[in-house]
Amino acid sequence: MKKIISMIVMASASFGFTAASHAAPAEAKATYDATKKKADADYKVAKEACDSHKGNAKDVCQKEAKAAQVKITAEAEAMYKGTDAAKKKARTDIADANYEVAKEKCDDQTGNNKDVCIKEAKAAKTAAVADAKAGKEVTEARKDAREDKRDANVAVQKEKCDALTGAEKSRCVAAAK
Repeated sequence: MKKIISMIVMASASFGFTAASHAAPAEAKATYDATKKKADADYKVAKEACDSHKGNAKDVCQKEAKAAQVKITAEAEAMYKGTDAAKKKARTDIADANYEVAKEKCDDQTGNNKDVCIKEAKAAKTAAVADAKAGKEVTEARKDAREDKRDANVAVQKEKCDALTGAEKSRCVAAAK
């Protein structure tokens, strides 16, 4: 009887863990979708507010509204996916959007000042994209370093096990892994 009860308890506990593990991604997806919808709605409102501006000021306003939408959406997507590639893509998308804003602001200038402004905007974008790539490479390098350290420690532990024999050696090797 006790075996049956303990099996029922174990089965229901494992079902609870399974249900909890499926709830988290559903909540994350719902949060991501809600953030994306809010970003779209905020963009529409901000874009309509830009209608009161004239000329290049209107264009700048619209680009700033779009950049805000891109930033919120990209960060939400990176958070939802949780991967290094998603984080890099988000940072790159944000850099592109900021570049578009900066480039639009340069339209108010003329001659060499405009050329310098555009070059500065391009340099800022290049720096942001390079930082995004470097962030991913640093993360990958740290992961590789952790794996190398772990492998080295396992090799040391296995070497220590060589002095043992029989069942002790088997336990030692299993513990090292």
